[in-house]
Amino acid sequence: MDVAEVLADLLAEQQTLDDIVAELDTAQWQLATPSPGWTIADQIGHLTYFDRNAALAVRDPDAFQDAMHALLGAGTSGDDMTLGPYRAMAPDELLAAWRAGRDELAAAGGTLENETRVAWYGPSMGAKSFLTARLMEAWAHGQDIVDTVDAVRAPTDRLRHIAQLGFITRGWTYMNRGLDMPSTPVRAELTLPSGEVLSFGPDDASESIVGPALDFCLVATQRRHVDDTDLVVSGGAARDWMEKAQLFAGPASDGPAPSSAT
Repeated sequence: MDVAEVLADLLAEQQTLDDIVAELDTAQWQLATPSPGWTIADQIGHLTYFDRNAALAVRDPDAFQDAMHALLGAGTSGDDMTLGPYRAMAPDELLAAWRAGRDELAAAGGTLENETRVAWYGPSMGAKSFLTARLMEAWAHGQDIVDTVDAVRAPTDRLRHIAQLGFITRGWTYMNRGLDMPSTPVRAELTLPSGEVLSFGPDDASESIVGPALDFCLVATQRRHVDDTDLVVSGGAARDWMEKAQLFAGPASDGPAPSSAT
């Protein structure tokens, strides 16, 4: 897939979330979401901060390095830096700021080529992976908002980007926890909304994860426990991965407990 196609899918995913939040009233913007301590406004503020910094990373790598080091040096006050200015905004101001940041990212993303590498928080990323990460963020934080207001967001085949990212970050899940990844190979066969099946991993793997791509993405982004999905997980290593899965950067974290435990 060409970088321009990934960018188009990113913009479509952002617009889908925009269509939901644009209809919220002022009180709804302050509703608590499944992310502890974060309101709907905070979810959009987070996306705004990192969309604008993603644009900066492409447009002015030196300035991005300064911004990155400032954030990484902020420690536990990082939320104040990323969310503070946006928490001071009224919903209409925040929505406008998010849209402006998305426009910046769209313009910067349009200059990327398939071979371009972009500095980010941690190792640099290829252009397609870089934009895929932004798409994943929009979808995952959007899921928190969807869950909070019980909105309808039909799944699309754009999930292919997140599913692939989820599979290739199996090693990161363990490394981020200071653990060795089990050597047992795992195959994933994930069905997109269109019916297309995505296959990852060796054909002869003895362990597998089979089911809807949507469910795999929900687990890998820690928005659902695997037991609350239709995924069929075969094998101890596959099960262990799905219980720990974390495709996003940042400190190791655990997803939600199964609904049966609450």
